[in-house]
Amino acid sequence: MEEIRKIGVLYGGSSSEREISLLSGEGVHNAICELGYESHLIDFKELNDLKELKDYDFIFIALHGFEGEGGKLQKDLDDLNILYSGSKSEACRNTWNKKLTKEILKINNISTPIWHEVLFNRNVVQNGLQNSSFDKFRPFEHLFLKPEEDGSSVDIFKISNDKSLEEAYLKCTNHERGFLFEEYIDGKEFTVTIIGRKCFPPIEIITKNEFYDYEAKYISNETRHIEAELSSNELSDIQCLSLNAFEALDCNGWARVDLLQDKNSKFYVIEVNTVPGMTSHSNVPKSGSFLGLNYNEVVKKIIDASL
Repeated sequence: MEEIRKIGVLYGGSSSEREISLLSGEGVHNAICELGYESHLIDFKELNDLKELKDYDFIFIALHGFEGEGGKLQKDLDDLNILYSGSKSEACRNTWNKKLTKEILKINNISTPIWHEVLFNRNVVQNGLQNSSFDKFRPFEHLFLKPEEDGSSVDIFKISNDKSLEEAYLKCTNHERGFLFEEYIDGKEFTVTIIGRKCFPPIEIITKNEFYDYEAKYISNETRHIEAELSSNELSDIQCLSLNAFEALDCNGWARVDLLQDKNSKFYVIEVNTVPGMTSHSNVPKSGSFLGLNYNEVVKKIIDASL
């Protein structure tokens, strides 16, 4: 393999996560420069032809949303024999779609909250929560409603009754896609960074919001991300579950696994993100800091793990 000298950082794009992607890309670009590589920022929105990326030895994908995480980009880069960070096309496709993720997790006996697939149309609202399709969840106080495909907790709602279902329908920004109703797990939320098939220290996410929504992720100053205080058994469980999910979904290089822990200390995988955020406040660099790694060192590990 030829030496990596010139790196293109692919970022921006046109998804709802564009602003986060811009921040991630700028952070990665600065780190790559400080590591001694030649680095160039490339806004996917302004890229006319992927063949332009053949000028680079390696592409660091900091592009969030479907454009960077849905799998098509990775397939196209493979077809052009261009090296890039992270997982291959199929793994990205399977992790971008939450239904596919859950089906693969279930086949591999990896715990994930039960779910029900729907088209979130007016009929769902009119039929209400007494509809027989919700029987698999009973008894329940709450459910989550989330898009099959999207990131940054866009259009995720906590549903408690028919009124909140109606409110979710009115607030939803895009009904023209598949949605999942998901079992509500009352407990703690965690995230585990994996780089090079090694689990970094788990982070517990503490928010004053009802759940870790877009506002809690990117706007609130009160959301806390702390190194998780877990027993040795809990630490072993969460790392084993995270790595099993990473491998079952055939991920490569790096990823972030999001989990919940119920009141009985059982962990559930919620989703796996193949292009995690890399802003200065993101969970991946924060988790690295618990190992004594600075931001630049985390970026270097991601590059090395992807080759």
